[in-house]
Amino acid sequence: MTLNPESKYPSRRAYVVKVRSDAKPGALAGRLENLVTGQSRDFASGRELLDSIASDLAPDAGERSADPAGTKT
Repeated sequence: MTLNPESKYPSRRAYVVKVRSDAKPGALAGRLENLVTGQSRDFASGRELLDSIASDLAPDAGERSADPAGTKT
């Protein structure tokens, strides 16, 4: 058996959003899970969900701004 060297999830931007069964349209609640890193965060509103995604992507933004040409060596 040979293993495929390519990752099934090539970037760390692969998420699963699990919405709680008691969540309502005006009260979104659940858990955000990053499939690559395995980290999970609970959220109690749409704003918290967006903040969780933004904070997870923040390190990537810093890496891009350090290399304005967008190339990696």
